[in-house]
Amino acid sequence: MCQDAYQRLALHLSVMGMGLPNREDLLVILKENLSPEEVEVALLLPTKVMPLEVAGLSEIAADSPYEKEELEKMLESLSDRGLLYTAKTAGGEKGYALHQAGMGFPQTFFWAGKDTPHTQKMAGLMAKYFNRDVTREAFGSSETKPYRYIPVTGTVTPEQAVYPYHMMESVLEKAKIFAVTHCACRVPFKLKGGKCDHPLEVCLKYDEMAQYVIDKGLGRQITKEEAYEIIKLSEEAGLVHFVDNAAEGVKHTCNCCGCACWNVGSIKRRKIPRDVLMATYFMRETDEGSCTGCGACVEVCPVNALTMEGDFPVVDEGWCIGCGVCIPKCPTEAAKLRLRTDVNQSPTATFKELYTKILKEKGLR
Repeated sequence: MCQDAYQRLALHLSVMGMGLPNREDLLVILKENLSPEEVEVALLLPTKVMPLEVAGLSEIAADSPYEKEELEKMLESLSDRGLLYTAKTAGGEKGYALHQAGMGFPQTFFWAGKDTPHTQKMAGLMAKYFNRDVTREAFGSSETKPYRYIPVTGTVTPEQAVYPYHMMESVLEKAKIFAVTHCACRVPFKLKGGKCDHPLEVCLKYDEMAQYVIDKGLGRQITKEEAYEIIKLSEEAGLVHFVDNAAEGVKHTCNCCGCACWNVGSIKRRKIPRDVLMATYFMRETDEGSCTGCGACVEVCPVNALTMEGDFPVVDEGWCIGCGVCIPKCPTEAAKLRLRTDVNQSPTATFKELYTKILKEKGLR
């Protein structure tokens, strides 16, 4: 009976906006973290919803065999352990939601940056679960991609700046609450003995997600000015800005490396095609007349999309992610970004519209 409950929960978790692909390795993770009774509680939470979309306690209790007070206690226990998202409903009631891929799962295990027997075990289990096929299914199974890259500061030209959503400044200026967590990719990578010298405490959260990580002790509240400093630090370290594929309502900025991060790393190692995994709006190009062939750009490309052919850097346009990391390294300003003309040049208008589209594309709405 218990085994059946865990299997039902695994299936339950697979039908969300960012559902978790149903695999035996997921069952192992669920058994490691939830008691049989907690599984039954998790099964009360709705699916076919977008990330961070909570159900109120009263709604959950209506279908529950538990008394409302007892149910709230169990939900709070799960939330306090980072296993559920919680926020207020539109009516002001406490609400809860299942974590979705990339929006809390597996991040809540690692955002606090702790090295414990449990985080060490989870690092191994998550690495086994999120193999190439699971990663591709979780993040690349919809035509509309949930995430996009934003070029580093100063690499978008004034002409391109008519699309302000392609600049980190636009994301930061629209947010009201800011928090920072540890990188949920580099932390488990290092827990498993991986070597990466990039900074750890650089993952930015905004508004509802920021409030959640602050309330649960998974991150710390910061000011907008501190967020700008983290962006600057990340750019100096050669990291790639990764955000929700929406113009409004962005919930987080990951600052990614090719060593450990699921998206940049997968593209760097050519495990999953770029356009299957991510939305990319820019492409690197080079002014032949200005290029001196120094090769500085080739050395810093996070996904190895640049190679020197003679004295000229050639871009592999099938793998370039348009992150702009190479642009500031060019001593003659020969390296530039151009907007891709083979894709829609704009992200979805809002976070809600983004996941409404994804849910429809997955046949869940």
